Amino acid sequence: MASGSDRNPIIIGGLPSQVPDFDPEETQEWLDSLDAAVDERGRERARYLMLRLIERARERRVAVPEMRSTDYVNTIPTRAEPFFPGNEEIERKVLNATRWNAAVMVSRAQRPGIGVGGHIATFASSASLYDVGFNHFFRGKDDGRGGDQVFFQGHASPGIYARAFLLDRLGEAQLDGFRQEKSKYPDGLSSYPHPRSMPDFWEFPTVSMGLGPIGAIYQARMNRYMHARGIADTSASHVWAFLGDGEMDEPESLGQLSIAAREGLDNLTFVVNCNLQRLDGPVRGNGKIIQELESVFRGAGWNVIKLVWDRTWDPLLAQDRDGLLVNRMNTTPDGQFQTYATESGAYIRDHFFGDDQRLRAMVEHMTDDQILHLGRGGHDHRKIYAAFKAATEHRGQPTVILAKTVKGWTLGPNFEGRNATHQMKKLTVADLKGFRDRLHLPISDRELESGLPPYYHPGRDSEEIQYMHDRRKGLGGYVPTRVVRSQPLPLPDDKTYATVKKGTGQQSIATTMAFVRLLKDLMRDKEIGKRFVLIAPDEYRTFGMDSFFPSAKIYNPLGQQYESVDRDLLLAYKESPTGQMLHDGISEAGCTASLIAAGSAYATHGEPLIPVYVFYSMFGFQRTGDQFWQMADQLSRGFVLGATAGRTTLTGEGLQHADGHSQLLASTNPGCVAYDPAYAYEIAHIVQDGLRRMYGGDAEHPHGEDVFYYLTVYNEPIQHPAEPAGVDVEGILKGIHRISPGTEGTVPAQIMASGVAVPWAIEAQRILAADWNVKADVWSATSWNELRREAVACEEHNLLHPEEEQRTPYVTRKLGGAEGPFVAVSDWMRSVPDQIARWVPGTYQSLGADGFGFADTRGAARRFFHIDAQSIVVAVLTELAREGRLDRSVLKQAIDRYQLLDVTAAHPGAAGGDA
Repeated sequence: MASGSDRNPIIIGGLPSQVPDFDPEETQEWLDSLDAAVDERGRERARYLMLRLIERARERRVAVPEMRSTDYVNTIPTRAEPFFPGNEEIERKVLNATRWNAAVMVSRAQRPGIGVGGHIATFASSASLYDVGFNHFFRGKDDGRGGDQVFFQGHASPGIYARAFLLDRLGEAQLDGFRQEKSKYPDGLSSYPHPRSMPDFWEFPTVSMGLGPIGAIYQARMNRYMHARGIADTSASHVWAFLGDGEMDEPESLGQLSIAAREGLDNLTFVVNCNLQRLDGPVRGNGKIIQELESVFRGAGWNVIKLVWDRTWDPLLAQDRDGLLVNRMNTTPDGQFQTYATESGAYIRDHFFGDDQRLRAMVEHMTDDQILHLGRGGHDHRKIYAAFKAATEHRGQPTVILAKTVKGWTLGPNFEGRNATHQMKKLTVADLKGFRDRLHLPISDRELESGLPPYYHPGRDSEEIQYMHDRRKGLGGYVPTRVVRSQPLPLPDDKTYATVKKGTGQQSIATTMAFVRLLKDLMRDKEIGKRFVLIAPDEYRTFGMDSFFPSAKIYNPLGQQYESVDRDLLLAYKESPTGQMLHDGISEAGCTASLIAAGSAYATHGEPLIPVYVFYSMFGFQRTGDQFWQMADQLSRGFVLGATAGRTTLTGEGLQHADGHSQLLASTNPGCVAYDPAYAYEIAHIVQDGLRRMYGGDAEHPHGEDVFYYLTVYNEPIQHPAEPAGVDVEGILKGIHRISPGTEGTVPAQIMASGVAVPWAIEAQRILAADWNVKADVWSATSWNELRREAVACEEHNLLHPEEEQRTPYVTRKLGGAEGPFVAVSDWMRSVPDQIARWVPGTYQSLGADGFGFADTRGAARRFFHIDAQSIVVAVLTELAREGRLDRSVLKQAIDRYQLLDVTAAHPGAAGGDA
């Protein structure tokens, strides 16, 4: 164990190899004692003595090397197991009823005409693990605080529903609505933990494997962060993550273990259900996944508790004086253990014990049936309780419990330990009868033979059900439960946004810096300033946010135990236990996990946080897109900034950095409100509206809307105009407003641009008037995505309500009076502006940066993709010629005049501007 300054040691378990021996005689006495133990009692006895010495050395806080792997036995010896405070007989009855209802629910979901699928085997293997947690550990929210945060393994959801049924939280109609969310509404149940589908029940979406582990780590860290900053008392909250051993192959499952150890997150426990099977076969057929994971977690600095064998093995292990049984356990691969799970007691006697007479003698007094029922630790309530209790009491490190189980446990020989068990969903009548008998349930053969198998409930007044209610009452309420207790935040008035709306005059800044200036003013607000959580993956300086270091500081629970190299500078790097900025290193996955945890704090702990996650180029929506979906599913809120956006704007960086598609990716996420603003005053209105929608509350959404905002901002400096009088705020927020009506020329046309392309459109407007007598209006399309979303909603309404007045999309109404063809341009691929083509009332053409990006000057890149001002001019002329308003001969003239086919002819454009 570790605490205080020892929580983050620079050397872990090291030996002082360079320290001279000041007492060689004493040293030799110790060595002689070891030699004598080996010679007189044997290597196994000497090994035992050494292990006990290491154990005592740790107890006395003597630094000794960590063992990366230990014997294939329980970490907690029988003599150290605590008293079990529950009624094991009642808990067995509860668990049997839960097991039955979970399996029957999935089986009934395969009834004729439904066949919606489901999984039985995962919960069957982990049922005891959950039951001990529900009965003795998982804290609820009845005290008005956050309770424990439990990340349930996604495929185990039927068991969680089954337990809720026994507690009258769900009814039979809802169990029969499993995986039928719309057809059985309002009784439909989601297939997996989906808070967006069941916002009063589930808290954390976990079935996208790998996201549960990393989400749990950063949830535990967010709990500590909120406590350290005085936002919420999370001292009693514990984070539990129930995971699969196959799931641990996902990079996200293990990729951030070090931060949990580095920050001493002893409020976190991983429970890995080691049933030794993936979805199709063994996790490590030729190896031992528990041993492998033990080495990984120990190496990362976690406390490891192995829960391998149940109590029936205790007498055998107690007589294993020569270590023969442990050696056999150590050397038997997982694939063979799976075979034992499907074979007879006689087979196990012959193959596991049989080839060594000494081993065979250990079990000669046992029947084949007794040998068959030598069980795994993950099914033994007393062993599980001991592991869970040790985990919650351990200090200074996060804990992982590696619990060995059988996939499909208790479901019968057709399910248990079979490679195909994950895909098996339906129990035959014979399976049901065997299952019932094994669980000792009072269900008749007639009930199983006539129609669908029945659910089982022992009665609301039964001893079992009262026991369940009493246990949950003692632990603070029912789990899982999601509740929103937070109140709307008092939001800043218009004065806070005034500075940004004034524009920049002759100064040129990038939209990234415009946002940072606004953020600085918002963080000064006395009401909400402290609730901002700044998140970036090691590039705060790139985004011009190093100005926050001295005031907001970087969160580090250990503070800053060194003198910073830039301590004398105004913008010195400063860490603090109460810091506001999360600096998660070069880990977009870690940053997004922090974003999700912070963005859902309004529900988890009843205290709203306003996360602001700023990432570089495409390394957000592209790299961690699944997590953004997780964010939407968890109903998280906040601001996401795709800084250094655009396919041609991030000059010099090249293909893997040139983001021309994240707005398109964002459009696929229904929880994301995406904008591509051009000017500072647009950013001000968008952010103000985002705070209102997410944190202000109204009659329709008293606790705020379950959305998050995505803004793409750029690193190209431009001059930002002051907000014009009578600015079209509605247009900014809905997605399009006119910013520059044409004043010269006679042939009408329309140019629509977003983000960094707006200045190109303004320049094209000038050229068209001066060179071609074209009078073009310029529109800023702040959100192609929102325009499309509103238009789709209009069409759906019209489809289903033909008798009502037909709705016209906003973009159609907005552009209805505009004359001439429409040309759309952005620094994105054409698919982004093409989203609204259907609803534009006129000839429509789009320009975009389709294809791979590359390193070059901004001007050359834009000429290559034909999205610069001169290319916009030619596009407008082309559409005018198509409409017969210009002679087509002018097109070749314009192409030659502007040298559109020669990238070297383009002005290189603005250089630099990392932020």
